[in-house]
Amino acid sequence: MLAARLRSEGIDARLVGAVASTYGLTVGDMARIDVYVPEDQLDDATYVLLADEVDATLAAPTEWWDAGSDRPASRRSWLWWVAATLLATTLFGVAVGLLHHW
Repeated sequence: MLAARLRSEGIDARLVGAVASTYGLTVGDMARIDVYVPEDQLDDATYVLLADEVDATLAAPTEWWDAGSDRPASRRSWLWWVAATLLATTLFGVAVGLLHHW
């Protein structure tokens, strides 16, 4: 993702490491991937990464992003289904108990 972000800004980023590794699971130094940038583009790459970090720090919390969407309503419908299921189970148990004593 880092290399893709740098490339989107016109910086020639290159990945070196376990990118095309034949091992499916890599751990420790075997999983290390380095991002190389030409020396003449190093200041630009540093600026892009710093700007991204500042933007992420100043962004609104994720719970604000879906404000006004239908997600809270779907959460409430889930709660209603659970409540209805518990009520139905309780009523069924009471009915079975009454029939048993009859």
